[in-house]
Amino acid sequence: MSRIDSIPAAEVDSAPALTATRLVHAAHEGPGEWWRDAVIYQVYPRSFADGNGDGIGDLPGVTARLPHLKALGIDAVWLSPFYRSPQKDAGYDVSDYRDVDPLFGTLADFDEMLAAAHEMGIRVIVDVVPNHTSDQHAWFQEALAAPEGSPERARYLFREGKGENGELPPNNWQSIFGGPAWTRVTAGAGAHVVTGAEGEVPGQWYLHMFDSTQPDLDWNNPEVRAEFEDVLRFWLDKGVDGFRIDVAHGMVKQDGLPDWDGSVSMVDGTDAGAPEDGSTGAGNSGPMFDQEGVHDIYRAWHKVLAEYDGDRALVAEAWVEPLSRLARYVRPDEMHQAFNFSFLTTAWDAAPLRAVVAASLHASDEVGAPTTWVLSNHDVVRHPSRLGLAEPGLRPNGIFAHEPQPDEELGLRRARAASLLMLGLPGSSYLYQGEELGLPEHTSLPNDVREDPAFFRTEGAEAGRDGCRVPIPWSAEAPGLGFGATDKTWLPQPESYKALAADAQYGVAGSTFEMYKAALEIRKAEHLGAGSLAWVDAYADSSDVIAFRNGDVVVLANLGSEPVVLPHGAQVLVESGPTFSDRSVDPQVRVPSDTTVWFRA
Repeated sequence: MSRIDSIPAAEVDSAPALTATRLVHAAHEGPGEWWRDAVIYQVYPRSFADGNGDGIGDLPGVTARLPHLKALGIDAVWLSPFYRSPQKDAGYDVSDYRDVDPLFGTLADFDEMLAAAHEMGIRVIVDVVPNHTSDQHAWFQEALAAPEGSPERARYLFREGKGENGELPPNNWQSIFGGPAWTRVTAGAGAHVVTGAEGEVPGQWYLHMFDSTQPDLDWNNPEVRAEFEDVLRFWLDKGVDGFRIDVAHGMVKQDGLPDWDGSVSMVDGTDAGAPEDGSTGAGNSGPMFDQEGVHDIYRAWHKVLAEYDGDRALVAEAWVEPLSRLARYVRPDEMHQAFNFSFLTTAWDAAPLRAVVAASLHASDEVGAPTTWVLSNHDVVRHPSRLGLAEPGLRPNGIFAHEPQPDEELGLRRARAASLLMLGLPGSSYLYQGEELGLPEHTSLPNDVREDPAFFRTEGAEAGRDGCRVPIPWSAEAPGLGFGATDKTWLPQPESYKALAADAQYGVAGSTFEMYKAALEIRKAEHLGAGSLAWVDAYADSSDVIAFRNGDVVVLANLGSEPVVLPHGAQVLVESGPTFSDRSVDPQVRVPSDTTVWFRA
C-alpha cells in the first residue's frame, strides 16, 4: 500500500486563507556578499570519493565528483582537513598546516581541485584547526626537546602539576574525548610522555582538550597568533574562498586555568534545559570555552581576509548558547557565519522549532549577519537516523549515547521534510555529504573497524562519530558502491546504501537527490536565502504546523499526525513527500504527516 493510500481521506478542517502575516525577518537589501545566502556542501575527503583505489577518499576523488555537486546546485564546498597528519583524529591532528597529507594527494592535486571547482562556479572553504596541533607537529617536538620555561614550550599550555611532587594534574579538567585533559612528560629537555619506565623523572603536564596526541596551543602567545595569520595567507594566496574554524570557541582559556565542577564530553557541554530563546541549553560552558579573548583573534583574522578580493569568509564552529552569545562571533568585524547548532539539536516538534527559528533570526539580525542553518555534519548522527528514533537516545548535541536502531523509513521521511524546511529559510545553509541521497547513520559498525578516538578514550561508552563518516555510495552495482576503483572502503557500508546510491537516484522522480536539486533551483530563482520570513497567521498557534512566507513562496511543514489542507488554488513547487487530494470531495491539496511543501498561494 502506498503512503497516499495509507492516509485516510477523512473529513478535515477546511483550508485556511493566507491572510495577514507577522514579519520576523526582513529581506536583505542590496547585492550582498555571496556567503549571506549560499548553500555550502561539506566534503569529508576520506569518505567522499577514492581516486587511487586504496579505500580512502582523496583530493583527486573530490575533483572527479565535482560534476555531481554542480548538478546538485550548491554554491560552495567546505573541505574537512586534508593536511599532513598522523590521522589520530581523522586529520584534526595537524602536523603541517601548509601541506597535503599523502593520504589525500599533493598540493598540486589541491590546486587542480580548486581550479576545477572555480571553473564550475563553486567556491572552496577549507578547514583550519587552531585550538591544537598534532603531537608530531614540529613545534611540539621542539617543545619536548626544550627545557621547562623555554620559548618552545610557551607555544603550548605546559604547567607544573599539583601535589607534593607534581604528581597531580594542574587542574581537574576532562578531555572532550574522555579521560583527563592533561598528560605528563618526563623532566627537562628531551622529554617524552611518562611511561613509568625505570629511571624516568616526571616533569610538566600539557593540556589537551581532545586526544592526548592533540596538545592545545597557548593563544596568549603572540608567536602562535602570527603563525596562524601566516597560515591563512598561505591558503588565501592559493585562492581559497574562506575558512571553517574548528572549535572556534575554545582557543582561549580563562586566566589561571581554574578547576571546574562541570563536565565536558562529546556532548560539548552541559544540558541546562531549554532557554526561553528556543535554544537547547546544550552549549559549551566552563573556563575553557567562549572566553572573551577569542574575539580579538577573529577581529585580526577579519582584517587578514579583508586584504584579499572576493568576499572571503570565516565560518565559526562554535557550540555556544544562548543564541545571543553565538551572535557575538558574527559581529561585523569578526566572523561571517556561525553554524546554528541550536537548530540542529532541536527536536522534531513544531513549537520549539518555530521558537529557535525566530530566536536565531532575531539574534543574527541584531548584528547584521545571516543565520547559518545546518542539520548534519561529520561530528553528529545523520539527521535521517536522529529523526527516526522512537526514543531520543541522543546526547544534547546529536551524538548517540549508544547505538539503537532507528526507523529508517520514518527517519528519511522526517529528514526530507526537515531539509526542505531548512532550505526555505532565509540565510545560508550547509549540507553534509550524502544527505542529498538520504543516507542514514551506520549504526552497527563492528568495534574492530572503528577509528574515532572518542570511542577508545571512553572505552566504548561513547559510540563515536564513525557511523556518520562511512564512504559515499556512488554506483549501486559497482564494487564498493563506486566509492573507488576497487571494493576497498576504509569503513564498511551498510546494506541500505545500495538502494540510495547516487546513480540509482539521478533523474528518478521523487528521489531524495531530485528533491534537493529542485529545492536548490527554486531557492536560487526565488532568492529565498536573501529573503524574508513572516509566519502565516492561520497556522501561528498550531501545535503541529510550521508555516511561513518567504517572498512569494509559502513553506509549510506538517509535523502532526493528520493531513493539513492547503488553500484553494495552491500551486505546489516542491514537496518532501507525496501530497494528495480527495478529488471526489474537493480538489484541494492535503499535506500528510511529516511532510514539507513549498507552494504559491
